[in-house]
Amino acid sequence: MDDFYDFQIVDLKRARSTAKEKIRYIRKFLRAVKKNPLKISREDVRSYLKGLSSVGAATYSNTLKSLKVFFRDFMQRPVVVATFKFPQEMFKPKVIPSKKDLQRFYKAVESAKEKALFLIYASSGLRRSEVLKLKRENVDFALRKIIPQNSENETKHTWVSFYNLEAEEVLKEYLSEKKASRSERIFPMARKDEKELWRSARERTSLQITPKVLREWFCDEMGRLGVADRYVDAFCGRTPRTILAKHYTDFSPGKLKVIYDKANLKVLS
Repeated sequence: MDDFYDFQIVDLKRARSTAKEKIRYIRKFLRAVKKNPLKISREDVRSYLKGLSSVGAATYSNTLKSLKVFFRDFMQRPVVVATFKFPQEMFKPKVIPSKKDLQRFYKAVESAKEKALFLIYASSGLRRSEVLKLKRENVDFALRKIIPQNSENETKHTWVSFYNLEAEEVLKEYLSEKKASRSERIFPMARKDEKELWRSARERTSLQITPKVLREWFCDEMGRLGVADRYVDAFCGRTPRTILAKHYTDFSPGKLKVIYDKANLKVLS
């Protein structure tokens, strides 16, 4: 497994978290099959996948992705997994919470730290991990500009984003009362606490608001405010998808700041 981990990190340029996740799926598979990987056959894989018929499509897909990376790419035994297809996913339209929903949820959030996190997520469009990894050196407090740390995963990108005046006010309040910590992160948090973020607010409001949901709300709201898709993608760290965006668009921080401020994104009013 150590070699498989290094293969993913060095050869495939995967994120450490992604590499560890794939290892978990492979270990589970090997414990069930109880065979040397060199002796595992297509039939062994088929039997294992058949036993996953009751799990969700996401778990099945993640298992198959891991098996393909392990046998096809790492073990150089593509025949073992070549015939297996991923389940077809039905398109499900996104249901984005309304601004009123976000405001009701925000009122149920208790601490200044969690309120600041909520507004940073909602007004920047950044990923969960990007916000939690932020250090003071990643934030220009005068411009309300965030430059996330470069992602270790080449399929993810970081550009420049911003947070609004509402977030600025609450962030200042949080930082003024923040206790000293050995961590350099602005929002130091244990792994278990990351998963529990806003749990009490979800229980009190019955609204399933997460950092991912706020990222989706940000994209939808910025579009409603007239911001072009290519700039929304830039704020969210996505790769430019069109020729216009890739080769003929100014993505300088100054230009993005003008576009962000003109949108006048608000969450609480």
